[in-house]
Amino acid sequence: MEVRLVTRDGVQDHPVEDLKALLDGDDGVVWVDIPTCDEAATRVLTEVFRFHPRAVRDSVERNRVPKVHVYPDHVFVVLHAPQMGKSGHVHYIELDQFIGPRFLVTVHGPINPAVDPEAAAYETREVLRRLGTGRFRPTSSYELAYAVVTALTRRLEEFIEQQTREVWQLEQRVTSGHLGDPEVFLEEMFQARHGLIVARTMGALSREIFGRLATIGRTVPPAARPLLEDMVDQFARVYGLADGQKEYLQGVIEFYRTRSDTKMTIAAERLAVIAVVTLPVTALSSILGMNLIVNEHTHWTLLVVTIAIMVIMSGILLDWAKRQGWW
Repeated sequence: MEVRLVTRDGVQDHPVEDLKALLDGDDGVVWVDIPTCDEAATRVLTEVFRFHPRAVRDSVERNRVPKVHVYPDHVFVVLHAPQMGKSGHVHYIELDQFIGPRFLVTVHGPINPAVDPEAAAYETREVLRRLGTGRFRPTSSYELAYAVVTALTRRLEEFIEQQTREVWQLEQRVTSGHLGDPEVFLEEMFQARHGLIVARTMGALSREIFGRLATIGRTVPPAARPLLEDMVDQFARVYGLADGQKEYLQGVIEFYRTRSDTKMTIAAERLAVIAVVTLPVTALSSILGMNLIVNEHTHWTLLVVTIAIMVIMSGILLDWAKRQGWW
């Protein structure tokens, strides 16, 4: 657990024991960052901040969808960010925020053991870097929370950029005809589509969360409303980007399917021509074969005439298929 006091002069690190005194003061913004909500962190949330038991429980447990709870003196927000895993799987990285008058508590939710813990700290690490360079000096907890959310939307945009790079490579392979193994290619296309759907869903749900928070009159100070409206706009932009790239990839998939269907149709037509051409051969051989070629005596004259008839009929059928445009 990391306790910091953010003032106009910079960022000061403090031990957990100073937390109550910092909250009782009137200088700066107290920022508590909790990498893992263990028993010690739960006691701080319950005994020092006196947060609602339901909000504390949501910080300890994993949440599948974003959410917002409004309390008399603070708001609780649950957000998600994407992290690419193996075989196209996208991990949901949870980030919880308690936003109060002079404090911000960020809790990194439970993550899959396969995810690097550093990936879960992306947003807070970016904000801390800006604070360290002196380029960012928030004067309220909502400004600090806004910076964290902006880092999260930037992460979503980078994820969409990564998926778009894959989409462009797939599109080039489709148009050039160098697909490689069809099964692997199809899997790559739908993995990219899945990633874009995940980013679009995160953008849409987070937009709804902050849209709800922006319309609530109590708890949220008037000065924070422009920040909330900008958060709504950021997630709306993320949704639009992901949705547009998804539609573009859908066009690539339809292009690929059309080309594959065309090849299958041509192959079926050619097989039909082969079947039609061999039909008279099969018919005549089945009717006359046993009478022309026998063990004791072969009727050579009739055999030659029959073969000639087969060739002529096959030629007529080939010419007819040619005039029909089948080959």
